[in-house]
Amino acid sequence: MKLKIPTIKKRETDTEALKNEVKKQVNSQILQLIHDGDLKCAGYTSLDQDPTIITACQAIAALVGLVSWHIMENTKNGDRRIKNELSRKIDINPNSFLTRADFFEAIAMNMLLYGNGNAVVRPHTEDGYLRDLEVVPMDRVSFVPDNPLGYGYWIYIDGIKYDPRDLLHFRLHPDKNQPWKGTGIKVAIKDVANNLKQAAHTENAYLSSEFKPPLIVNVNAMGEEFQSKEGRDKIAEDYLKTSKAGEPWIIPAEQMNVTSVKPLTLQDLAISDTVKMNKETAAAIVGVPAFLVGVGDFKKDEYNNFIQTKVKEIVEKIQQTLTKGLILSPDWYIKGNVWALLDWDLQQITSVFTAMGDRGWVTGNEARDRINLEPKEGLDELKVLENYIPADMSGNQSKLIGGN
Repeated sequence: MKLKIPTIKKRETDTEALKNEVKKQVNSQILQLIHDGDLKCAGYTSLDQDPTIITACQAIAALVGLVSWHIMENTKNGDRRIKNELSRKIDINPNSFLTRADFFEAIAMNMLLYGNGNAVVRPHTEDGYLRDLEVVPMDRVSFVPDNPLGYGYWIYIDGIKYDPRDLLHFRLHPDKNQPWKGTGIKVAIKDVANNLKQAAHTENAYLSSEFKPPLIVNVNAMGEEFQSKEGRDKIAEDYLKTSKAGEPWIIPAEQMNVTSVKPLTLQDLAISDTVKMNKETAAAIVGVPAFLVGVGDFKKDEYNNFIQTKVKEIVEKIQQTLTKGLILSPDWYIKGNVWALLDWDLQQITSVFTAMGDRGWVTGNEARDRINLEPKEGLDELKVLENYIPADMSGNQSKLIGGN
């Protein structure tokens, strides 16, 4: 069913009454189109083709790509960072053809979207050393239980069988029956994605030419040329059509009167409100603040909470999988520095590090590094507030040992 320009059989001398009649017919046709399903979008669209869902997932994945990765060692005085070739490989060049940001962003996108909660990385070794880490496209991967009870499983890549212990399998939201396999967000967000697709389809239809407001041209004449379609087309060709878009019409003022009739608008059908609601729902299911998908304003506290919850969740799963698959020492583990992603302004950083410096908790160069300044000589000692002397010499002051 197509939207047709209404025809009025009865001759009306009242232009306002004519406009009302045309508007009534146009709106009736639009509502009928929606009811009959002519405006309903057909066909299957995957989640990775929905702009809102892609934007939400990319917001998480891009931040995961910015995380720096450290190898830490458990000691009796707390955990300390280890710098060696393995830590450099993981944090600087995990893949020969990708940057660290691209590598970890690809893993996160597979976990969130492309792999339905799963991502697989194949390690490549040479003479017992880790040479490269390959992110395997999830279209090439399948998971098969190794027994009817589904306790264990095999991973197939291009039809070749692999032991999961020889690969790195990252998963998000374990399946209730097969916890070794992730589920992602596919089921929870399916209906929201369909609603967003329908709203976009309806909006595109309204903006297309067939839904433009029709015109009423009231002509003060009763010649035979107005009784046939060819005659009316000739009037339109002579007076209403122009050679350039936007060029004004030149018509006889005494013979013609042109008015416009507007059908229902997107606002009348609450399309904007529906899109906003569905975007907020999609953002909530994925786990990102609504302003990251174009709804609402930026809020610092909401953003920081997002970093410490959703982004940290993805980072934790990645670091635990990397530790389990790559680290042999029982005292070592891989850690992602999520704190660097928090939105801290310079005044907050200065205040915090000044307080910690006064208590001898950080050195001057540690504070300078946090605000991207180069280290300086003489700022590597811990000092306390009392005259800013080295912490290990604070007990040697004269006033504490009987001096003046």
